[in-house]
Amino acid sequence: MPNAKVLSEKQAIVAELTEKLKTASSGVLVDYKGITVAQDTALRAECRKNELDYAVVKNTLVRFAINNVGLEEMDSVLNGTTSLALSHGDPIAPMRVINKFAKQFNGEKFTIKAGFMDGKVLSLDEIKALAELPSKEVLQAQVLGTMLAPITSLAIVIKAICEQKGGSVEAAEAPAEAAAE
Repeated sequence: MPNAKVLSEKQAIVAELTEKLKTASSGVLVDYKGITVAQDTALRAECRKNELDYAVVKNTLVRFAINNVGLEEMDSVLNGTTSLALSHGDPIAPMRVINKFAKQFNGEKFTIKAGFMDGKVLSLDEIKALAELPSKEVLQAQVLGTMLAPITSLAIVIKAICEQKGGSVEAAEAPAEAAAE
């Protein structure tokens, strides 16, 4: 039986993990067995860059925390080495970063165990599909580009018509400015 000090420390860790899981928009559990220190350092740097909380966690403590937030479906994967990547902002970021590293290591040393988003446990196929989505900024740029395409095309056509008639846009502006003076 653990002493009171150790027990209280573990309860504090579980309480902290529970709070992080409650406030997280998404998260991924990973089996990191076999990666080198350099690879782990690169992974942690990428996680920091994407504003992710990444930590190696004890299975028993995570089990208590996920049960506290209602994600009991992930209990079955809590064996072996486990790390947890959480996002409090972009919900796709942990899937994207972890999937990138899983592909880089050919899924042998570094495998995705489970994940969740908005309180719902995701299948591995759903995690991989979400990981392939572009980032929020890229999607916004694509939508903006789609909206600007017709306007840009119209400007190109008008310029081509003007040049075809023997003038240019700059030449048409010069007499207009002279008349205004």
